[in-house]
Amino acid sequence: MRSRSTRGWTRPVTRSPEPVTARILDGRATAAEIKRELIERVTALRSKGIVPGLGTLLVGDDPGSEIYVAAKHRDCAEVGIDSIPLTLPSTARQAEVETAIERLNRDSRVSAYIVQLPLPDGLDPVGALARIDPSKDADGLHPDNLGRLVLSLDSAQGLVPLPCTPAGILELLHRYQVPLRGREVCVIGAGVTVGRPLSLLLTRRGVDATVTLVHRGTPPEHARELARRADVVVAAAGAKHLVRPDWVRPGAAVVDVGITRETDPETGRSRQLGDVDPGVREVAGWVAPNPGGIGPMTRVMLLRNVVELAERAHPGWNA
Repeated sequence: MRSRSTRGWTRPVTRSPEPVTARILDGRATAAEIKRELIERVTALRSKGIVPGLGTLLVGDDPGSEIYVAAKHRDCAEVGIDSIPLTLPSTARQAEVETAIERLNRDSRVSAYIVQLPLPDGLDPVGALARIDPSKDADGLHPDNLGRLVLSLDSAQGLVPLPCTPAGILELLHRYQVPLRGREVCVIGAGVTVGRPLSLLLTRRGVDATVTLVHRGTPPEHARELARRADVVVAAAGAKHLVRPDWVRPGAAVVDVGITRETDPETGRSRQLGDVDPGVREVAGWVAPNPGGIGPMTRVMLLRNVVELAERAHPGWNA
C-alpha cells in the first residue's frame, strides 16, 4: 500500500479501494524467539549458581486453571526455570490461602510466583494478591507495582515487573516494527489485566502513543468511530467478533486479545473466538490473530518477568 509522510512518520493512504491482506503478527514464532533469548540468560544465571524459580498457587480444581498452570510449568522447563507448584483444595479458607502466599514469599527457591485466578467462591482475590511480595510478583499486578507503573518509576528500565498481556502486546508490535510514537491507539476494554495497564504502557516515555480507552459506557457507534480513526486497535473486550471490517481504517494494525469460548455445533468441542471478525484481515495492514497472537506472548512475558526478578534479586551477579 502506498504511504505518505507526515512530520517524519509514515501513515498509510486510506483512499485506495484496493483490498489489503494483513500481515500476521505471529505470537507463536515471536514467543519462541524470546524463549531462545531467555535460555541464554538463564544459562548465564545458572553458571553463577542462581536458579530462577516460578512458584504457582492453585486453589481448587478448575479445569481451565489446571491447564494454564501446567502450561506454565512446561514453559519453565523449556528455558531452564525451576517450578515450585503449590496446591490447595477448593475447601481452603482465606487464612490458608494467605498462609500459602507467605510461604512462597519466604521460599528462597521462588524468584517470582503467581496466584492463579479465579479463586473458588468465598475467597477474596484482592486480599490474596495484596499479600504477594512485590519483588516476587510474576504477573506484575500487585498494587505497589501498578502504582509504580502509574508514576513511571523504573518501569522503562525493567525494574518493575510489567503486566504480562500488555507487555506482550507491546513486544509483539515492537518486533514487527509497527510504529507507535505519536500514533493513535484505540484500546477496547478497560479491564485491570489488559486495558488499563496497557494504556499506561502505551503512554510511557519512549513509547509515546496517543491512547483512547473504550469501555462499557462508550456508545457502540462512538466506539466504532474511535476505532476507525486509530492507527492501532487493541480489542480486549471479550465480545465475539465485536470489531468488524468497518471499524478498521485501511492499513491499521489490529490486535485481537479478548476471548469468547463456545461449543462447535458440528464437533461438540469448545472453540476459542476472538474479538475481531475474520473479515478485518482484508482491511488491516497487520493483525495479531486469536488464537496464535497474544496468548503465547502473555506466557513468555511471565517467563521474562521471572528471569528479570531473579537477576534483580542478585545485584552484581554478572560482574
